[in-house]
Amino acid sequence: MATGETGFDDVSFDLVSVQYHALKAGHDYGQYVRDAENAGRQDIADFFRKVMEEDSARAKQCHEYLKDLSGTSASGPAVS
Repeated sequence: MATGETGFDDVSFDLVSVQYHALKAGHDYGQYVRDAENAGRQDIADFFRKVMEEDSARAKQCHEYLKDLSGTSASGPAVS
């Protein structure tokens, strides 16, 4: 695996990126839920909750993959 200037291999970097964006979006979705509820749109609030749960699961899966890569030579010096 290639190791970029960050010291992380591409796959680890990609997983960290997906995890970050999933967690960040999950934080933002809380506001979206409140906005939909304030507008009286429970159906849309429920949709945002579902999306939030999906991103939470996505972030958790990234975490599991990163744990698997941690300490292996494939992960690069920043994770080893």
